[in-house]
Amino acid sequence: MLTGIHVAFVGGDARQLEVIKKCIQLDATVTLFGFDNLESSFTGATKKPLTCEALKDVNALILPIVGTDDRGFVESIFCSKPIQLEEEHFASLRKGCVVYTGIAKPYLKSMLTNQRVPFVELLERDDVAIYNSIPTVEGALMMAIQNTDITIHGSECMVLGLGRVGMSMARALHALGARVRVGARSPEHIARIHEMGLTAFHLQDLKQNVSNVDMIFNTIPHLVITAEIIAQMPQSTLIIDLASKPGGTDFRYAERRGMKALLAPGLPGIVAPKTAGQIIANTLSRLLAAQNNNQGESK
Repeated sequence: MLTGIHVAFVGGDARQLEVIKKCIQLDATVTLFGFDNLESSFTGATKKPLTCEALKDVNALILPIVGTDDRGFVESIFCSKPIQLEEEHFASLRKGCVVYTGIAKPYLKSMLTNQRVPFVELLERDDVAIYNSIPTVEGALMMAIQNTDITIHGSECMVLGLGRVGMSMARALHALGARVRVGARSPEHIARIHEMGLTAFHLQDLKQNVSNVDMIFNTIPHLVITAEIIAQMPQSTLIIDLASKPGGTDFRYAERRGMKALLAPGLPGIVAPKTAGQIIANTLSRLLAAQNNNQGESK
């Protein structure tokens, strides 16, 4: 239970609603900032304008998955006015308050560090990232089906990177009957690809492996699918880039060649916001309970 802990939410999308429900269910005191246009009301939650005064007794501040942008603005689909978190907001937080976000970009990291506010990046956690890979893969498969005129079964598919999303993506394609090649760099990843019964190659040999590929799913968050690589692909190749913005593909050159290259970050919140929200809610409830227990023991 979260009895006695004050949790505040600043902005977010449909995923955040599941986290709010969970906190109310566990008896937390809940304050909502940036939910003015939310049609459904939560019994037990209070909507307030974002002020320093309103933040003073908060134990946990929960931000959207994307945190803030480079100027401190917070994305919220439930508020028509822009929401901006500035240094004064973080300075007003009580000692021991923890900020939870999906990822912390440089602006947010700098503000929190300057004010010595502890923070947790949920997407850096293995459990959250692995659970999130499930809706990510389902969304990627949906995009592949919608943007090709062939079946995944029997197709030549390539996955770049064997991280948490890459591994789930490769497994799903293999299970659907695709011929799957996976590009990686580390020897342990190459070994794991072989163990999975898939075809492995080193990323430095990517150029030699794309001449007959039907679909490429990239999970590497830096430029790997360069113009030089794209020039070796069939024009019909579909590129689905699952890496965080700006992705790992030269989209300009792909467009010039008349190829479909789709950047698709944040798929869990798009294709399965309820499930994605429940993943965050379950993890956050455990972290908040542990935080509450630790603070209680230190008193």
